[in-house]
Amino acid sequence: MGSSENLARVLVVDDEENQRTALATMLKAWGFASESAADGLEALEKLSQFPAHAVITDLMMPRLDGMGFLEKLKAHPSPPPVIVLTAFGNLETAISTVHDLGAFWFLEKPFQPQALRMLVDRAVAQSRLREQTDSLTRQLSYQGVLGELVGGSRIMQSVFSLVRQVAPSRAAVLLLGESGTGKELAARAIHALSNRRTQGFVAVNCAALPETLIESELFGHEKGAFTGALERRSGCFELANGGTLLLDEIGDMPMATQAKLLRVLEDSRVRRLGGKEEIQVDVRVIASTNKSLEEAMKKGAFREDLFYRLNVFPITLPPLRERREDIPALCAALLADLNQKHGCRITDASQEALDRLSSYSWPGNVRELRNVLERAVILAGDGTIAKAHLGPPLVEAPAAPPEAADDEMNVVLNVGTTVEQAEKALIYRTLAYTKNNKTRAAEILGVSVKTLFNKLRDYGAREVDS
Repeated sequence: MGSSENLARVLVVDDEENQRTALATMLKAWGFASESAADGLEALEKLSQFPAHAVITDLMMPRLDGMGFLEKLKAHPSPPPVIVLTAFGNLETAISTVHDLGAFWFLEKPFQPQALRMLVDRAVAQSRLREQTDSLTRQLSYQGVLGELVGGSRIMQSVFSLVRQVAPSRAAVLLLGESGTGKELAARAIHALSNRRTQGFVAVNCAALPETLIESELFGHEKGAFTGALERRSGCFELANGGTLLLDEIGDMPMATQAKLLRVLEDSRVRRLGGKEEIQVDVRVIASTNKSLEEAMKKGAFREDLFYRLNVFPITLPPLRERREDIPALCAALLADLNQKHGCRITDASQEALDRLSSYSWPGNVRELRNVLERAVILAGDGTIAKAHLGPPLVEAPAAPPEAADDEMNVVLNVGTTVEQAEKALIYRTLAYTKNNKTRAAEILGVSVKTLFNKLRDYGAREVDS
């Protein structure tokens, strides 16, 4: 089977020395490299030095038995497939172990060597395939693809690096960034690279639910807990048990719910609305927001203790305007997806269209880019997307003052003008230039329309107060 470095590795875990020796001899004859351990604790130590492709373990052992070993192994970043050996009479326990603890398979003693050989071969093949998949994922990420995230720019490669580093851990992650930057895609990438990837990924938008329903959505409810609760319902924490829960737009969560969420994060227990029993859950929590939680804390709108519980590993997703070099690759990925969705045959975008896409400020970020391309795909149908397919405001060149009208856009600032006063003057002058076209003004200023409206609302409120 090749050099010793290329041999598949199998760890044997059994408290009976004769059984360990016999299995090790058998594995060597089949061409595997093997190590052995007398119980679950020793096996966990061995795995740190001997990254096995498969494990064969007995159930009944001192110190840490087979079931305890499998439970501990679930926290391993990339646990190897485990074949459980069980004595006659323990068949029900073995089946439960496979079902509940994720063992690969089980064999009842005494077993046929051919049967064990077949299972070891299959377990090793599964492990090798996972290695190849992980390696391919790493290669793709270095080429600008990580899950559904796309970006070869330096700033996105930094994000990819953080995602790869935090994924195998159990740490809470706080994803920050403007709306449309791909925070949910980053959360899904973290889940896909974690040892929880075989379990569920559940996302809940804290801003989309009314205050009266958000606790039921998160924690579940019993029948009759409130008007309209016609049956028992599991909440998102129960649905994500063993997997990952994304709390999207966490900054919009009501204060009362924040207190209950903090308790669940601290105790890993949930109680359904109207219920009496607490339910143990094992959930990796990722939160995301497009707001400044620090500002929300200052205003008393977000709990400080919850912020520090969630902000263990922050990752900021950059706006599209700060990584314009990624736009061609993003377009290629989005066009492939949109072709499939709409049954179109778009091959690419013209250079003129790409230049226009790359020069736009993208206040709505990647989500806005997808919407623009979706419209263009439907209009074009097949072939190449032209600039004319992009639609307003992209069809026209970016609004900029002509050289002959420089004075029209000049803003004169006197010494002593504050930054806030200068910003206000620039915004009003730009609006005057665009004849109060706020979309065009936001594009010139390089901010989102929402940001522009918020600034104008603040100015109006201050003028009324004064």
